[in-house]
Amino acid sequence: MEEKLQQRRAMKVGVVTSNKMDKSVVVRVDRIVQHQRYKRYIRRSAKFMAHDEANRCNIGDTVEITESRPLSSRKRWRVSRVVRVAVGVEPRPAKQG
Repeated sequence: MEEKLQQRRAMKVGVVTSNKMDKSVVVRVDRIVQHQRYKRYIRRSAKFMAHDEANRCNIGDTVEITESRPLSSRKRWRVSRVVRVAVGVEPRPAKQG
């Protein structure tokens, strides 16, 4: 008998900081950790490049990203959904060509 182990893919929620690339966005994910010595809480952040197939994300949007296979040298995440749309941000201009 073969057992199939189904691994869950990692998911993170963050804010889009750049959408200048075609079908790609940069997402900043914040986390709060406790300092080892001083026991004070510190905000740490990490940036992930994510694939945005429909170019629907704008700067300031809160998005959920899901781990995936390597799509390029730096992209290993995909935008799975837009959690909250940023208010007061102009949408990305349509591509001309």
